[in-house]
Amino acid sequence: MPEQSPLDLPEGDPFGPHNLPYGVFSLPGDTHRRVGVRLGSHVLDAGAAAHALGSPYASLLATETLNPLLAAGPQTWSDVRRALTAWVTVPSHQDVVRPLFHSLADVTLHLPFEVADYVDFYASEHHATNLGRLFRPDSEPLLPNWKHLPVGYHGRAGTVVVSGTEVVRPSGQRKAPSATEPSFGASAKLDIEAEVGFVVGAPSPLGSTVPLSSFRDHVFGLCLLNDWSARDIQPWEYVPLGPFVAKSFATSVSAWITPLEALDHARVAPPARDVPVLPYLDDSGEDEPGGYDLRLTVTLNGEVISEPPFAGMYWTGAQMLSHMTVGGASLRTGDLYGSGTISGTETHQRGSLIELTWNGTEPLELPGGKRTFLEDGDEITMTAWAPGPDGSRVGLGEVTGRIAATRTAN
Repeated sequence: MPEQSPLDLPEGDPFGPHNLPYGVFSLPGDTHRRVGVRLGSHVLDAGAAAHALGSPYASLLATETLNPLLAAGPQTWSDVRRALTAWVTVPSHQDVVRPLFHSLADVTLHLPFEVADYVDFYASEHHATNLGRLFRPDSEPLLPNWKHLPVGYHGRAGTVVVSGTEVVRPSGQRKAPSATEPSFGASAKLDIEAEVGFVVGAPSPLGSTVPLSSFRDHVFGLCLLNDWSARDIQPWEYVPLGPFVAKSFATSVSAWITPLEALDHARVAPPARDVPVLPYLDDSGEDEPGGYDLRLTVTLNGEVISEPPFAGMYWTGAQMLSHMTVGGASLRTGDLYGSGTISGTETHQRGSLIELTWNGTEPLELPGGKRTFLEDGDEITMTAWAPGPDGSRVGLGEVTGRIAATRTAN
């Protein structure tokens, strides 16, 4: 039986021509990195295809990172996407592009873009409420500012890693509520945060602001993101300036960036807001809904532990971007900002272990035994899909990380 062509996809494949996410890959025995576009279980060498077909976009695609394409802006993003769609669907192109596909099983995937700055938000009302109840049981769970602005913090761009990268258990200062002094050691409460990442393409000048209406002029696409967190280090260090060592050791992102255009059918209105916001965050008059209907699944060692719904996020990606730049901060190509943990109203929709186990007091019952926080050797995988055209699904690239033991100092 002849080998099936990579252009012949099974019906309903979430990585069909309606999706076409971008990544960067290398071939066995070759250190040269190439921009690729995923189709089913294969990746197209986009630069080689552009060259073979005489495309004017060859210089953007024959690179080792997505940054040149990201910087080109929304008109070019649309033009390139339209060309790629034709290359994989128009019969006259098939003989040219077919040999330029490679099986995903045979390639190495890399961080698809050079991360400029990294910001993480806290945009789920359900997550923020759960943590407020855990950390401040005698107070209102939401702090006074939470419904007036998207709360966030600046992270470390240099520790953003691609899916599949080993995550080393961090060490730091910890202080139990009953202790009089802090101690130092490996985190015993290593956690996950199921998030969506927004990848910025077109930059903005220092001193300017980006209004809600310009979201699609600057954001290229979305990816899944896991902001690993050390919950026993975090409470001692985060007062008064926020997370630091507890979140700076690793942030995992998918190897695939899904263009915003591929998610047009997944756009939904955000939840109703019961507190008026200032004009620069007011999206009530926007032409397009700002939310995205993304359905996430989180597994621990292959067992499903959570299914967080992104459609319920209180703050949208456009609002996060607007608030991030309202003081005049410039955007740079390759900026990444995360949504913060995605949690829903139901227990099985909580996007972190601290919520799922209520800070370790209600362990998960899994086939391997009761579990609270992550143990060495554990593997977390996040997947997601969104509604696509004509009842199809748009798959988002998975993000996986395995926990490795703390490394002792030299």
